[in-house]
Amino acid sequence: MVYMIRALILVGLIFSFSGTSLAAGLPKRIQAEYSVTKDGMAFADVRETFVVTGNTYKVESETKGIGVYALLGVRKLVSTGKVTRTGLKPIHFELHQGKNPKKALFADFDWPKNTLRMQVKGESREAPLTAGTQDLASFAYQFMYLPKPLAKDVIVKLTTGKKLNTYEYRNDEASSMLNVAGKSYKAVHLAPKNTDKNQVETKELWLAADQHYLLLRFLMVDEHGARLEQTLTKLHVE
Repeated sequence: MVYMIRALILVGLIFSFSGTSLAAGLPKRIQAEYSVTKDGMAFADVRETFVVTGNTYKVESETKGIGVYALLGVRKLVSTGKVTRTGLKPIHFELHQGKNPKKALFADFDWPKNTLRMQVKGESREAPLTAGTQDLASFAYQFMYLPKPLAKDVIVKLTTGKKLNTYEYRNDEASSMLNVAGKSYKAVHLAPKNTDKNQVETKELWLAADQHYLLLRFLMVDEHGARLEQTLTKLHVE
């Protein structure tokens, strides 16, 4: 009987440790600011907050346009969910563009039924939900929880609120130093694998290997050739 009790205690300790091991030493609060340019010209400013409370998280992101782009209204992203052994597990995501309710997007992650439910202009859409799927607000913080060093091939599955996309990246592995926000960071570059020859839009990411793999720089080239670049300008980690 005593042996069984000890065994049960030991099993409990093992599961307790394994459930928190990935989160051990990781930030509980992150405040980041980014500048965004479009074809080299000032486009917008982004302010984000990532907070972990117990086994839950919340990401809030706010983008304000500069100059004429301010007329587009403030873009707000909110993601809430759980922190698990494999990282962030979104439960609810929403996007608001200005004060126009017709532009609002909502996504609910039904993990028990493996179904992603999206609301677009009042219409419901569904897509199969697989492990590791993120949203536009949470995906950049999920890199903190992935095994290190990052794998040679990195797959990012995320919802924009309208649909579910899968992006395949190649980890260049050869880290370089990137100077942003008044500091030099060891950066890991994730470049698109371009497995789809018909894909005209590309996205690239630079992550801080020496700062929990947080996003340093993001570059997107759209189907028309326009370059949107987001660069870190301020970072506070607790």
